[in-house]
Amino acid sequence: MGVIMNLEGVIASIRNVPDFPKPGIMFKDITTAMKDAEVLRYITDSLYDYYKDKGITKVVGVESRGFVLGSILAYKLGAGFVLLRKPGKLPAETYKVDYKLEYGTDSLEIHKDSIDDNDVVLLHDDLLATGGSANAALKLLSKFSNNSVYVSFLIELTFLNGRSRLQGAKDVHSLIQF
Repeated sequence: MGVIMNLEGVIASIRNVPDFPKPGIMFKDITTAMKDAEVLRYITDSLYDYYKDKGITKVVGVESRGFVLGSILAYKLGAGFVLLRKPGKLPAETYKVDYKLEYGTDSLEIHKDSIDDNDVVLLHDDLLATGGSANAALKLLSKFSNNSVYVSFLIELTFLNGRSRLQGAKDVHSLIQF
């Protein structure tokens, strides 16, 4: 008989990497969680259960770790999947926004034809820290009319208060809080 997976098992499967990507940052590495089939199943089933009755029609994954769970959630929810990428990676006309990270600056782009007026959107990324990339993603999604946007994270670093920057979201949910 196999071990029953739970949230504590998921938390235990996440590796801490000190001083990455720069000194003073304690990086939460989810690759150690993703490589375990039981952990991956528990994570995706838990997130699916939270969103299954919200009417989601598009899942938007933030490059690059947001693509992993975002695409699985889109499949499970019967929704389309949209890529939010770094500049120059998308081949058609895009919207772009620049933003600050806790350790630098970056930009995100989305195809201008990605979201329809009647779409209910789930924005997914792996981690909420200061809220810079998630806030930028919400700004990009606001260019598509008044769509309802739910925001999902695997991990939230609550001490950084990134959730306070996501007022434009209909709901913000994180499976794990540190």
